[in-house]
Amino acid sequence: MIQRSRPILFSWAYLSFLFYLASCVVIIYRLYQEMDEVNSSIRTSVKGVAYTDNRIWDTAEYTIPMQAVNSFFVMTNIIKTENQLEWRCPEVTMFCDLYLGLRACFSTGIQTGRCVNYNATVKTCEVKAWCPISAFFLMRSEDFTVLIKNNIHFPKFNYTILNIPQHLNTSCTYNKITSPLCPIFRLGDILQEAKENFSEMAVKGGIIAIEINWDCNLDRWFYDCHPEYGFRRLDDKKIKPGFQYAKYYKLPNGKEQRTLFKVYGIRFDVLVFGTGRKFNAIELIKNVGSMMSYFGLVVTAIEIAICVGNCSGCCKSPFYRLYNRKKFETVLNPRQVMYVSYVDEPHVTLIKKPLKTSLQHTQGSIVESDPVKFDDAGGCCRSEAEENDDNEEYALTHALRPGASSPYFPEWCRCGKCRPTQEFHEQLCCRRKEGPCITTSQLFQQLVLSRQTLDKALLYKDPFLDLTDDNINNQLRHLAYKQYVHWRFGSFDLEDRAVVPSCCRWKIRDAYPKEDHDYTGFEME
Repeated sequence: MIQRSRPILFSWAYLSFLFYLASCVVIIYRLYQEMDEVNSSIRTSVKGVAYTDNRIWDTAEYTIPMQAVNSFFVMTNIIKTENQLEWRCPEVTMFCDLYLGLRACFSTGIQTGRCVNYNATVKTCEVKAWCPISAFFLMRSEDFTVLIKNNIHFPKFNYTILNIPQHLNTSCTYNKITSPLCPIFRLGDILQEAKENFSEMAVKGGIIAIEINWDCNLDRWFYDCHPEYGFRRLDDKKIKPGFQYAKYYKLPNGKEQRTLFKVYGIRFDVLVFGTGRKFNAIELIKNVGSMMSYFGLVVTAIEIAICVGNCSGCCKSPFYRLYNRKKFETVLNPRQVMYVSYVDEPHVTLIKKPLKTSLQHTQGSIVESDPVKFDDAGGCCRSEAEENDDNEEYALTHALRPGASSPYFPEWCRCGKCRPTQEFHEQLCCRRKEGPCITTSQLFQQLVLSRQTLDKALLYKDPFLDLTDDNINNQLRHLAYKQYVHWRFGSFDLEDRAVVPSCCRWKIRDAYPKEDHDYTGFEME
């Protein structure tokens, strides 16, 4: 049962994620559709009649043409000054505060310092100005209505639609609940939806945004394309939007007079935005393909869940131990990786597992079938004798006459020149099969042991090196090791992990000994 839990868990997780991808992401966010931004045009028509100052005000008078695009202005408060004379009269812009007295009076004229009756119930400041000054409101202007015609077009889909329904009841008025699609709006209802007081805003003026949002699904099987209306205030309440204009006329005596109008009102800005969507197979494939990359997160989520679920038991459950064995692979310490080369085999062998016997008897894998032989003048200098003998294989097979071999050599030695050691990683011979030792070849003498060759190599790196120094043997010995590695392994990249055979190692040590004869050897750790 434990062995089957892991594939079942992963299958369940992948199926759950696939279901979420298909249902929640693709369908809810409609990633199977292509999008296009809306283009629109706006036309407005305001209707209503107001009666004030013993006259009737109609659309031509209280609707002011606007220079801004998709905007209209409705006049709600007007200060009218006609047949003016310079005199003293009550101010109408701001009333006096009965508690603060004259200190609360603010005027556009010159205050006389008196608080006089504006009418039977209200007092205001007396000013010296062009009188008379009169002000009045367009009563019942909140009952004005505006018809908004909005044409939209999605150029990518060549689709056009109007916000007016086919069977429009011309007596309808917009209501969010009962008539959400009616394009006729009452001004009072607009300000109520924007959470503003119409009476206060009619006096001071302001700017209201009428937002039309089109979120259209143009697929035949899920068609849905209708406007949604929203309202909010745009301006700062501290600033009073208004303007002045005058009407001029001449008296019978030829003098010119004017009537000055200072107008306050509400500006309505119609803002249209939206998106059209339609099914597109390429979009579906592209979005699903891009989201497939998130499947990699499923594995991470499962691992976190497994670890968190086992933390209470210190991650000691059988399932968690089995999961770790299946997931992780034991990796050897890089310091335990070794490379060996035999004179009778044309390749380099990699040993990458802990040694349980001598390195000579450990089987490895071939990593290089034809190592580059020593022919680089940058790594060392060739002697004149070597230049006359370029055939390495011939030199190796024609060894010098062997000297007296050791009276005792270990069982893993094949050349008769190795010395006993207790360390498995140092139990290595230069040969896989029995035969002459490589240390008896002319090339070994010339490339590895030759003092003349080593001196040239040292001077190549440091031209001012003192070759008579007492510690020069240490440098010569280490360089001889490197010469052997470059010769037999073909690269300096393996220098740190290449094992020099016992016979060659001791031949070099005898030629360039250390004073205390305390050699470190090949380091495993």
